[in-house]
Amino acid sequence: MVPPSTAALANVLEISTQECKIDHVKVLEAKPNIKNSQKSASRGEYKCFLGSFKTPLIWTNIIGLIILHLGAIYGLTTHDYINKWKTVIYGFILGGISGFGVTGGAHRYWTHKCFKAKLPLKIILLVCYSVAGQNTLKEWVRDHRVHHKFSETDADPHNSKRGFWFSHVGWLCMKKHPDVLRKGKTVDMTDIMSDPLIAFHVRYWMIFKLIFCFIIPTLIPPYFWGETWKTAILCNCFVRYCLLLNFTWSVNSFAHIWGNKPYEKDIKPVENKFVSLVAMGEGWHNYHHSFPWDYRAAEMGKFLNCTTLWLDLFSKIGWAYDLKTTSPKLIRTMIEKHGDGSHETMRSRKKLSH
Repeated sequence: MVPPSTAALANVLEISTQECKIDHVKVLEAKPNIKNSQKSASRGEYKCFLGSFKTPLIWTNIIGLIILHLGAIYGLTTHDYINKWKTVIYGFILGGISGFGVTGGAHRYWTHKCFKAKLPLKIILLVCYSVAGQNTLKEWVRDHRVHHKFSETDADPHNSKRGFWFSHVGWLCMKKHPDVLRKGKTVDMTDIMSDPLIAFHVRYWMIFKLIFCFIIPTLIPPYFWGETWKTAILCNCFVRYCLLLNFTWSVNSFAHIWGNKPYEKDIKPVENKFVSLVAMGEGWHNYHHSFPWDYRAAEMGKFLNCTTLWLDLFSKIGWAYDLKTTSPKLIRTMIEKHGDGSHETMRSRKKLSH
């Protein structure tokens, strides 16, 4: 495949802007920052896991993550989950609820504005995101917008060019690169900051996190089906929470390193089925970075993409509306001109030519 010329890339961007009527932020996202992505992501500071880097470590985060993972391992290896099937099913349901708060709420709704939501759905998304217990929405949205705008550069909070470990969890264990802080101030956050619902949620975030992520989910098993307190605490506060965090992080690591690039071969994000399975459809990452405004975050809709399934259901009752998609013409143009040839249509075409 011949690399896309500047004129061709500009032509595609013009089509995408006209069809989707996206705002200035999304126009920047749609165009890969090829010049910046070619810069060296590290400056010799981050050579290995245990040393040779200058960035100060955040020991409270490191110790907390070690304790969390040790507790999760203990919980997974010492409990008879066959006879605790109610708790196992409950864990899957809770994981789906918290996952939807991240994928459908923080990511597709608040970060990318892929659709509009009525108040009941906004509240549901906020509660689901609270069950996930990650950073405040303000921090989550800002970091992800910076990630898209300056992907795979020093300004990317979880730059995958610095290796799997850093992009997966290491970025949370050390101080942010100065470029992340500097470029983060250039990202438009007025829509988030001006929303009174989000402002309230951010102001009382720790209360929301404690109640919806830890307290209520832990109380339900002992009171509703007589689960032991030890199992309830281990399953919710360690196993469920640890798995959710790692599934979310896998989008930053696995989905930026291992997979194919059917839509844009000159960027790092890839299509990864494993990530799509555990992260509710977020692993079709080459598509997502090529068309960040698309509410489906994938071409195939509901296949390995249960976030899209839930959004479609809310759309049917009118709580989600103005769902943005990408036209088949634009998708086909990207596949033919900028993809790596791995898309099924390109493979079929090669077979016919032979």
